[in-house]
Amino acid sequence: MEITSEDNGFDCTDCNNYVISENSNSELTITDDKNHNLERIPRNVDIKKRFEEHYKELLGNNYERFMKYSLSYIRKCIRVNTLKATVEDIKKRLQERWILEPIPWCKEGFWIQYREGKRFDLGNLIEHHLGYVYIQESASMIPPIVLEPKPGELVLDMCAAPGSKTSQIAMYMKNEGLIMANDVSGMRLKALGMNLQRCGVRNTVITMMQENKLINALGKNIFDKILVDAPCSGTGTIRKSLRTIKEWNPNSIKKLSNIQKSLIDNAFQLLKPNGIMVYSTCTIEPEENEAVVSYLLDKYSEAELLEIDSKSLGITRTPAILEFDGLKINPEVKKCLRLHPYDNNTEGFFVAKIRKNHYGVHDY
Repeated sequence: MEITSEDNGFDCTDCNNYVISENSNSELTITDDKNHNLERIPRNVDIKKRFEEHYKELLGNNYERFMKYSLSYIRKCIRVNTLKATVEDIKKRLQERWILEPIPWCKEGFWIQYREGKRFDLGNLIEHHLGYVYIQESASMIPPIVLEPKPGELVLDMCAAPGSKTSQIAMYMKNEGLIMANDVSGMRLKALGMNLQRCGVRNTVITMMQENKLINALGKNIFDKILVDAPCSGTGTIRKSLRTIKEWNPNSIKKLSNIQKSLIDNAFQLLKPNGIMVYSTCTIEPEENEAVVSYLLDKYSEAELLEIDSKSLGITRTPAILEFDGLKINPEVKKCLRLHPYDNNTEGFFVAKIRKNHYGVHDY
């Protein structure tokens, strides 16, 4: 399937749900049944036949909807860093020139839009340079919220760079307790260090180790909370990087799934009894999401999957995938949070909340 600049692939086969119109700047916008205004990305994109077949099988009638969102610009977002500023302070500083729309699931988060036309250079904001705000996609704010880190706890962020979630965790911990922010890339750790310094994070130690080396160095049953925001194929982030479509490869997904299983396995061993671990990705591939969590549940009887109350958070969710392409998935995985771009007009995301049950009574 080739998308050209003339039609951008928006064959309106479901026009009962989508309205296409020209805005005042003669740019094509789409309003769907949830009143999400979408602006198409004016780029040529070649869709691999294997990609199209795979995602039509996964998404069914929602495939065209998924592509409409994935090939539209994503909304810009900021998170107020309460280590340095208050939400009210930032509102006063920005509201004259910017429209701030609260993000339901994150009281410090806002979708942000320039009042006088278009402006995308949020990185030039003085508030960003001072560390008062962090530029972070709205769905990316969910894993630390689900993790619920508390002041005084010992927390591991296993795949921490470049630091959006680490700084958010430190914010919720009020710089009290200790975060071990780990990654395997020296280049990525540079960005992590700079971001944490800019945000005034003081309770974090940065390390560079493979996940299996962490157990050798620290032992088991160490951390109160662990976040595994795993490296993934990123198919929930196509609207941020169209290269994701070009680079999509079934073989790489299998390799990533094996890496993710190692990450979640080692993280679970590092978790204290009754501790909480959150596993998250920005892909919608079941092999990297539900299948990875299922692997952990089947291996450890003390792994207990907890329900994520999306309703109280104000999040629209898609049911977890329990059957796909021969994958064997534990039915408990229905408790996981699966988000497609069209659910909340965000990135696609996946979040699982796991408790290490001290007594091991859960035998799936």
